Amino acid sequence: MLYSILIVDDSLPMRAVIKRTLKAAGYGGSHLLEAANGEEALALMKNSWVDLVITDYNMPVMDGLAFIKAMKEQDLFQDIPVVVVSTEGNQTRIDEFMKAGAAGYITKPFTAEAIRDTIVTILGEGDYEDTTDEGDEDFDF
Repeated sequence: MLYSILIVDDSLPMRAVIKRTLKAAGYGGSHLLEAANGEEALALMKNSWVDLVITDYNMPVMDGLAFIKAMKEQDLFQDIPVVVVSTEGNQTRIDEFMKAGAAGYITKPFTAEAIRDTIVTILGEGDYEDTTDEGDEDFDF
């Protein structure tokens, strides 16, 4: 299954790392959107379909926690799952994000497997690249 995944991080290199990691995790065919902070992400979401958000915590303008709270206050966005990817790994901070509505939390540095396993847990999908129907090879698309 392909998704529309929004990556929210103020660091352009970190967004690139997350994109490469998503591709390595089997989500390379997905539509990957980017925003530099929560405010930019909310504006982008008003005009783009988003299945999943991956956000950092420490960002200027609107940090990840404020972004999640703003998302959950809007009917249109409240059901979109959010995964926090951050260097802040203390349990108090993780609990704060989960209470605000995050569906998952990954501590940096992370692996492709951590990203994949978290997405699979949240979206309930298996590895779509390994699930093909028998007999499809005769169809010419």
